[in-house]
Amino acid sequence: MEDKQRKLFKFVVVGGGIAGVTCVEQLASQFPSAELALITAGPHIKAVTNYKQVSRTLEEFGVEEQPFTVLEEKYPNLTFIQSAVKALHVKLHCVETIDGKVYGYEKLCICSGARPKLLTEDNPYVLGIRDTDSAQEFQRRLSKAKKIVVIGNGGIALELVHEVEGCEVVWVIKDKAIGNTFFDPGAAQFLIPSLEADKPLKSVPCKRPRFTTEEKAGGTSHTFTAERNHRQTTTPTEHGSALGPDWHDGIVLQGAEEGRHRVMVEYQCEVENILTSSDLLSSPKTLNLEIDESWPLYVALNNGKTYGCDFIVSATGVVPNTDPFLNGNNFALADDGGIKVDDQMRTSEADVYAAGDVCTACWKPSPLWHQMRLWSQARQMGWYAGRCMASHVLSETIELDFCFELFSHITKFFNYKVVLLGKFNAQGLGLDHELLVRCTKGQEYVKVVLSGGRMVGAVLIGETDLEETFENLILNQMDLTPYGEDLLNPDIDIEDYFD
Repeated sequence: MEDKQRKLFKFVVVGGGIAGVTCVEQLASQFPSAELALITAGPHIKAVTNYKQVSRTLEEFGVEEQPFTVLEEKYPNLTFIQSAVKALHVKLHCVETIDGKVYGYEKLCICSGARPKLLTEDNPYVLGIRDTDSAQEFQRRLSKAKKIVVIGNGGIALELVHEVEGCEVVWVIKDKAIGNTFFDPGAAQFLIPSLEADKPLKSVPCKRPRFTTEEKAGGTSHTFTAERNHRQTTTPTEHGSALGPDWHDGIVLQGAEEGRHRVMVEYQCEVENILTSSDLLSSPKTLNLEIDESWPLYVALNNGKTYGCDFIVSATGVVPNTDPFLNGNNFALADDGGIKVDDQMRTSEADVYAAGDVCTACWKPSPLWHQMRLWSQARQMGWYAGRCMASHVLSETIELDFCFELFSHITKFFNYKVVLLGKFNAQGLGLDHELLVRCTKGQEYVKVVLSGGRMVGAVLIGETDLEETFENLILNQMDLTPYGEDLLNPDIDIEDYFD
């Protein structure tokens, strides 16, 4: 690198998403007179709002897109740098941006997030949804669409297929049930009726408004069962920061046709090919098919079916956004492509930390915690990374935060409150575990995972009010064998029972 004049900062954070903003807020509050910089490609940042500590590990909050000036006004020692990163030079302790400027640092935290893992990068009809710009592009295309194909079974796909109106949706998943990332087949069956049900009108304004620069009821019978489970569940820097919870509340997801949403689910299959109408007509497999040439593209599935559509939404996960930090540096990378971090959020390069979707936790985790690239963990990692950076500058020791003791996440799917705790899908437990399930059609679904008679995970769908009780039972590791199936008996007030 040429010898360029550079401004030196005590701390530099790259990325304006939840992890980066939380990290820089932590540093700015602990070092009110130190020079800090936040580098991000766009003019907006993602701010945590309406934060609520629900229990010891469960957090509930909104995510609001705000102009960067909100942070600058709050923290006078913070400099906002709007530019994408061109290169990181760890030996020189500096970051070079695409506008040719260079910024030195004492400590650096990479919070560049992740980007959608698209089926193909070069097809204009394949759209990924990750940030505000891509969500608005999806809204624009949807307004003219009569049929779309959604590929994937994670959180974005779950939200899309439920929220889209006035457009036929073909939902392609490789699993036997919807929501495989979050749910077991029982929970999936509980949610399926919501795909066809009319959604309530949104009569109240969105609780989590966004800043943009656009110019322009069920049954009442209870069942609870116990069963043995014999299945083990198993340019990048210019992307905006990840969407937060309830991202779709501020936009209208309306297709070109009137009427409620229509969803067709294709289970246990994958995309074999993406074709134009001319490709399809020349394919020997379709010589005897009656083809409607009005669609701009067709999706051929490996189950033998082919669907014409207006466009494809590729929602098959994300890829850690590590470019351009790797060039010329020696970061240790995990198998999933994330930058490896230890229990102090340090990377393998001196004075460089990472937090959020871009990193992979490589310390020995608690038996009840695992990493998922969710906005709740992005906030926790950013907050903890800021504390670690501050402690190391002050030559203080810091222990791994309690938030990494138990996996916990609150979200909403199909208008149901969803709480996930611990090994909620029996992750890594092999054959030696037991499930207790209680289901009230249209109202709630409760599942607990037991191992050796102790609760190690739970899924709560609906307003169950059991999250704090179950969290305590998981953390305390009480032997629940004496209670048997009564643990989920609806006639027993479990909250008072274990109070």
